[in-house]
Amino acid sequence: MKILIRNLPRSLSETGLKELFEEYAEVQSCTLVLDKNSGVSKGFAFVEIPKVGDVKIVIQKLNGKTIDGNKIRVKKAEPTK
Repeated sequence: MKILIRNLPRSLSETGLKELFEEYAEVQSCTLVLDKNSGVSKGFAFVEIPKVGDVKIVIQKLNGKTIDGNKIRVKKAEPTK
């Protein structure tokens, strides 16, 4: 299941994000969205977690968590059309 993470600090790397989520669940994939021109983080990312039960735990544990002064928002990603 794909999760959307918003309000990430621009300094957080994809590796750092993956490590944060791996504390709570197995991570299938992790994609930090970067600006095409500058290569700098846009402040949001997608993480895929294979087990639905783990998704609930991750959202509960990480939604509202403060990272480098930013209070992140974690929720299920809306399916693309």
